[in-house]
Amino acid sequence: MHARMATTKIGLTLSSEEHGPADLVDLAVEAEARGFDFVSVSDHFHPWLTAQGHSPFVWGVLGAIAARTERIEVGVGVTCPILRMHPAIVAHAAATAGCLLEGRFTFGVGTGEALNEHVTGERWPPADLRLEMLEEAIEVMRDLWTGESVTRRGTHFTVENATLHDLPTEPFPLVVSAFGPAAARLAAEKGDGLWTTGTGEDAVQEWHDAGGSGPVWSQLTFRWDPDERAARERAAELWANTAVPGQLSQDLPTSLHFEQGSAHVDADNIAEHTPCGPDPEPIIEAVASAAQAGVDHVYLHQIGHDLGPFLDYWTDSLAEQVRGALR
Repeated sequence: MHARMATTKIGLTLSSEEHGPADLVDLAVEAEARGFDFVSVSDHFHPWLTAQGHSPFVWGVLGAIAARTERIEVGVGVTCPILRMHPAIVAHAAATAGCLLEGRFTFGVGTGEALNEHVTGERWPPADLRLEMLEEAIEVMRDLWTGESVTRRGTHFTVENATLHDLPTEPFPLVVSAFGPAAARLAAEKGDGLWTTGTGEDAVQEWHDAGGSGPVWSQLTFRWDPDERAARERAAELWANTAVPGQLSQDLPTSLHFEQGSAHVDADNIAEHTPCGPDPEPIIEAVASAAQAGVDHVYLHQIGHDLGPFLDYWTDSLAEQVRGALR
């Protein structure tokens, strides 16, 4: 066991692919009221699938969440600071979010997906080059977060006479997404923690083996519904992209490509990838497994646009069962 299960925090996914900006803010307020420890909001330019329907600008959403919440922690999971936006601009945005969410903000970064990053017309780099770019981007951002004037002419990024004048009182964690040994080494060397998905056993172990320490964030995706068939149909409609594997999910450039790549997923086989239906046990077991592996921030992604019934179920029953499994 890498972390004491009793210290595991439980969060709610704010899926920017499935909810518009105002709804994301309302969900953050609702999550705080219903006792979640944190929320995590995704940073996308496009949804994975057209049916998901949304993709607001995360930095505007974060400002509104900061204004309407008081306690709940907020993470961005995750931003790619290497292509769509220059790391100096990302550093500026994150610093402002850190000021508004003083002591409540965690910033997740990763090498991204072509789906979101190709939109400016720049070449989509191969994975090893993206890791190299991410390492340099992290260095740029950390330099700027010192508040000093920064001039850098690196291999990938140039910064000239840049100074950030608004910084949070205390630094926020920079948590790095990692899948595979090379990314795990980068996360261990340059990050303050690890961002992954699922129960995280292999990723957390690779990261620990590389010397990583700090918070570990991971998302669990499911569709809870009293009607199992309805749950499967909704999950297949909105989240079939979960079946698109590894490197392919990073390189496909449009929602249409993801729809083509997941066309074989339907209501009859979606449960092979995603728990669906009224049974809470798969959710409870996955949370416990993630905590056992060392994930201390587990956030729950309920597939769908209407989270009301799930949030009621969370308050009435699931919260007690999940937290009981962590004791």
